[in-house]
Amino acid sequence: MDTESLFSTQNSNSKDAYPSRGGRKAALVERLDPVAYAPNLNQSPVAPALVEQYQNQGFLILEDVFDAREIEVFQRELETVCNDPQLKDSEKTITEPDSGSIRSVFQIHQFNPIFKRLAADVRLAGLAQFLLNDQVYIHQSRLNYKPGFVGKEFYWHSDFETWHVEDGMPRMRALSISITLTENYEFNGPLMLIPGSHKRYAVCEGETPEGHYKASLKKQELGVPSDKSLSSLVNQSEIVTATGKPGSLILFDCNLMHGSNGNITPFPRSNLFFVYNALSNRIVEPFCGNAPRPEHICSRTHIEPIEPKVKPL
Repeated sequence: MDTESLFSTQNSNSKDAYPSRGGRKAALVERLDPVAYAPNLNQSPVAPALVEQYQNQGFLILEDVFDAREIEVFQRELETVCNDPQLKDSEKTITEPDSGSIRSVFQIHQFNPIFKRLAADVRLAGLAQFLLNDQVYIHQSRLNYKPGFVGKEFYWHSDFETWHVEDGMPRMRALSISITLTENYEFNGPLMLIPGSHKRYAVCEGETPEGHYKASLKKQELGVPSDKSLSSLVNQSEIVTATGKPGSLILFDCNLMHGSNGNITPFPRSNLFFVYNALSNRIVEPFCGNAPRPEHICSRTHIEPIEPKVKPL
């Protein structure tokens, strides 16, 4: 059966194509799905060589996507959100486990009009739509803060493993776009990526308790690769740090292994994330058998296909 038939079958009967946790042993298995679904690279909104790089490495780092005025607008919104007293106690806000500083603010595209328009910007949504060869919608959005001195690490993980097990995302037809809102240095906890790791799926050990997201969004200890699996992925490749000036764009496949160190420098590191999922890949019931995670973490009922727009902020 070809991949497209497998994909159609998966959507119709919710067969688990990528089992993980649930008493299974850690392992690395081959990916079943394409990376770039685009049928014609001649119609690519970026250079065809970059699409090939994305297929091979699982990510792209693009600079100078936004002009200085746009970056200034993004940074102003960053401060506005961070200083909103109502958000500190919101269920959409995740704080650091020790300091209580803001770690992440979810569903940012729903309540912030600037970031909502940005999510539909053709430079982001249009590229996602091309690579996934489908209409797209926002599966998840968030602002990630990593304040100076107290910003904690994000341990190594594949987003897809969590989205599949805990949300019910059927197949690997999604991608993330991260926009750097502050300078991402080598030393203030930038995103770390393992090129080529998206081609293998890391089966993780452990059972998923109900309400696991309440702990995992502060510190993830389940849904992470074993030391052996991680060592194998790194030994066959390398670790790349996604450094860049404000306004850089980091696009990466849903199954790419990534993480980041803590920030013990005085320099904050903040990024904006949009997760684009193919409309044909909309989620089903969680494959762990638990209750779904909340809507602000995983779009389940409010599925709004994006029409990419060329519209100034």
